[in-house]
Amino acid sequence: MLQRTVIICLASLALVTGVSAQECVDCHKKVTPNIVSDWQVSKHSQNDIDCSVCHGDGHTSAEDVAAVEIPTPETCATCHETQVEQFGKGKHALAWAAMKAMPTAHWQPLALMEGMKGCGGCHKIGLKTEEDIMALKEDGAGFGVASCDACHTRHIFSVEEARQPQACQTCHMGFDHPQWEMYSSSKHGVRYLLKQNGVLPETVAAPTCQTCHMQEGNHAVLTSWGFLAVRLPMPDDEQWASDRATILQGLGVLDPDGNPTARLDVVKAASVARLTEEDWQQERDKMISICNQCHSANFARAELGKGDEMIREADHLMAEAIQTVAGLYQDGLLAKPESYSYAFPDLLAFHDAPTRIEQVLFVMFLKHRMRSFQGTFHSSPDYALWYGWSEMVQDLTEIRTMAEEYRSAH
Repeated sequence: MLQRTVIICLASLALVTGVSAQECVDCHKKVTPNIVSDWQVSKHSQNDIDCSVCHGDGHTSAEDVAAVEIPTPETCATCHETQVEQFGKGKHALAWAAMKAMPTAHWQPLALMEGMKGCGGCHKIGLKTEEDIMALKEDGAGFGVASCDACHTRHIFSVEEARQPQACQTCHMGFDHPQWEMYSSSKHGVRYLLKQNGVLPETVAAPTCQTCHMQEGNHAVLTSWGFLAVRLPMPDDEQWASDRATILQGLGVLDPDGNPTARLDVVKAASVARLTEEDWQQERDKMISICNQCHSANFARAELGKGDEMIREADHLMAEAIQTVAGLYQDGLLAKPESYSYAFPDLLAFHDAPTRIEQVLFVMFLKHRMRSFQGTFHSSPDYALWYGWSEMVQDLTEIRTMAEEYRSAH
């Protein structure tokens, strides 16, 4: 009822300002016809939400195109307050800030970042400050600030489209998070694709990305382990605790003495890790509850436990690789980059790591470690083994070999 009232008010506002939807349609049928055809089949059109409601009434001709307002999440919240509020509590909302927080982000070509042809192309879903929006407008037209349109693509803004797993595919694929490849080749994904193709009936259980990660349409997307698969408190297993401490040092979250650094605040702000047992357990319990719709709770806990175990195993390989490179720094056999704060390789420097051994370490962490545990959690055995674990073993062998060569040369 409230949403309908807001819609009526907005439509009335458009009439008061003297902006005619038909004038916009008549002109844009000639200029950008597909925008018009998309809007005409949208629920916005069906509910008299015309162009001026989202874009303002400042633009009326070819001479004042600069007066067009670009919608932001706040624009969407006028009608979709609940969804925008939920979105703001999830990790998607933090995507832009997380990208900007990476230590070498400012070294990259602007086209890849603010131009949204690389990292920014997906991380644009994140909420932006007024300063961010103004900077984007200075660099171009300020496109890519709406966030909601990353999944509900403009100008149809279809809920049905955003519910499909393919809506997630454009971002969740590739180098460090090939969730689409994992999901679509898993039994979950295959069954859903067969439903889409009409091979299986609509009543067949087949979870999508949204089924597990946006339960009941909740836009506050989070996972128990977070993107980096590190969490606090430390585990009781002494070896795993030691390995995780090494990884946290490689991430710059702990200093060489094991004390928290300023970068921990960045990790907290970006919510890429669960930092209390309660936060982790809350997300784990949510996942078990959704698995329990098709599987027994015991089965769900056991399967998720295998993912936890895979993280433990991967962390052990990763820790040795980090310590091997750190040992070269310590012994003066490899020059530590000046941009690295501590005597550990910076795993967040990514492809900007300056030497081959550091590059292999980066790929081992962000590509192969990710695939080891993500493949396990997404029920993709091939990714977990051949694209993840096996590659980590090969990475570690290469790092050991190069380290021996450094030492032999000195």
